[in-house]
Amino acid sequence: MRHVDFSPLYRSTVGFDRLFTMLDSLSQPEQVPSYPPYNIERTGENTYRITMAVAGFDETELSIESHAHALIVKGEKRDENVDGSEFLYRGIAKRAFERRFQLADHVEVTAASLKNGLLHIDLLRSIPEALKPRKIAIAAEPVDAPKAIEAQVINN
Repeated sequence: MRHVDFSPLYRSTVGFDRLFTMLDSLSQPEQVPSYPPYNIERTGENTYRITMAVAGFDETELSIESHAHALIVKGEKRDENVDGSEFLYRGIAKRAFERRFQLADHVEVTAASLKNGLLHIDLLRSIPEALKPRKIAIAAEPVDAPKAIEAQVINN
């Protein structure tokens, strides 16, 4: 696999360290977990929703943590073999999981709900007023009376 050296870019840019670190980490092979499956959807101009299939988990077995630029969803199943029965076949996953999502700047978790085995996490991107683009009015110079050019008449 080809490795890209970002060190020349570090010298000529300011504030893009996180971007270059993310690009550098993409080139390294990583074993990506595939459980539980999830969807990410855009529900509005600044709203998003992550939906995870967590069948068999209830809200006490799930935890959602939001740290700086990271959303961590963990699930840990308690032992459910309380009544003394034994499984002949176990097709429903009972394993613990941890799923991490990288969040962009100014994205925050607003709500989470569990319904029919689907965990819905609602996100909102709220850009501060100081960072939003603003319209700058262009002032035109006042138009005064037309200017006359004076010339002197020379009599010979």
